[in-house]
Amino acid sequence: MAQQDTQVMRRKLVIIGDGACGKTSLLSVFTLGYFPTRYVPTVFENYVTDCRVDGKSVQLALWDTAGQEDYERLRPLAYSQAHVILIAFSVSSPDSLHNITTKWHPEVVERCPNVPIILVGLKKDLREDPVAQEEMRKRSEKFLTPDEGEEVRKRIAAKKYLECSSLTG
Repeated sequence: MAQQDTQVMRRKLVIIGDGACGKTSLLSVFTLGYFPTRYVPTVFENYVTDCRVDGKSVQLALWDTAGQEDYERLRPLAYSQAHVILIAFSVSSPDSLHNITTKWHPEVVERCPNVPIILVGLKKDLREDPVAQEEMRKRSEKFLTPDEGEEVRKRIAAKKYLECSSLTG
């Protein structure tokens, strides 16, 4: 009888970015299958999910971190033994994209310089939302484009740039 490959690969993913950019919603939908209906700032949250990558079982530990400055001294604890870093921003917040290059990427370079980075633009559904469009117009702002995200990906040498909506997919 052939022995099955029962070895499970364990990987740690840490997601960082400005507060309220959509990090917790992304992880909640991915691991728990539902979109949170109210915003509660995260201090630290861990999710564990099993998935398959290239036909192999992977146990993925997802570390959700606080984006608020109040927790600046705690966040670096999450970086230990990370296999990949997701740096997230909201496509409805130019400031959150600006902070990638001025705050988040420098922090990653200092704390875990050899860990691969994926840049993720969140809340892409808001580009089509009339209420969000009106809010952006009132603030004299425009939604960030995929090209703007890709430009920052190149600047920080992230492996990939992706966009998604935790609400609509």
